[in-house]
Amino acid sequence: MSDTRRRLGDRRDGKLLRDIDSMHIIMPMIYINRSDNEAYISERIDLTNIDAYLAKRNAENPEFKFTLFHIIVAAILKVIVLRPKLNRFIANKNMYQRNDLSAAFVVKKRFEDTSEEGMAFIHANENTTIDTLREDLYKQITTVKKGGGDASSDAMDILRKIPRPILKFIFMILRWLDRHGLVPQFLIETDLNYASVILSNLGSIKLRSGYHHLSNWGTASLFVIVGETKKRPFYDDEGNVEFKNSVDLGLTIDERIA
Repeated sequence: MSDTRRRLGDRRDGKLLRDIDSMHIIMPMIYINRSDNEAYISERIDLTNIDAYLAKRNAENPEFKFTLFHIIVAAILKVIVLRPKLNRFIANKNMYQRNDLSAAFVVKKRFEDTSEEGMAFIHANENTTIDTLREDLYKQITTVKKGGGDASSDAMDILRKIPRPILKFIFMILRWLDRHGLVPQFLIETDLNYASVILSNLGSIKLRSGYHHLSNWGTASLFVIVGETKKRPFYDDEGNVEFKNSVDLGLTIDERIA
């Protein structure tokens, strides 16, 4: 991700993978749409050690607390760093290695059915730590909840005022630009669909984990649903059961990058 030199065939947001096996060259040409190639994985996480870590860190700074969501975002980004193939995407039937590492999610401005939503977009690098990540998350969430807009939402607010026949023509052009990585940056600066991973924290509204589809717009190849935390049974090798605080994660991935 540190080499930013562009070659013929590279995109603004990713480098064309030229030395990959034949299967990964052919698959995107046969299986064209991202939303038709979703693989689903569910994981249940024992939170015993994480709860202890959160209690320790939050006792040190009770006014600026860590949350489980901070830990999950940090853990997913760390996994992508350790497994950089997860940071690949397919566009226009080609496979690319993404230039940066990012996570995105929707923020409700208020916990009301009619409340507006904003988008938060986190960029990470080799200097990112759990502390800097928490600071960035707090900053973006606070900005959205206080009524601050994000670039992509502001762009959509402008586009929605255009007559629909003209708007459909505009999006026909935008989809072509999207396939070639040429959509103007101001339109997609905070568009969730251009992140390494999209997250949805359903646990914040006491809902169970599930699965979310991927989109043919953008480049996101990974979607993570975070469910509610609750005590669930865990069994040891001898069949003994113990109820532990846990969280369920639902992961959707574009199987073509695997």
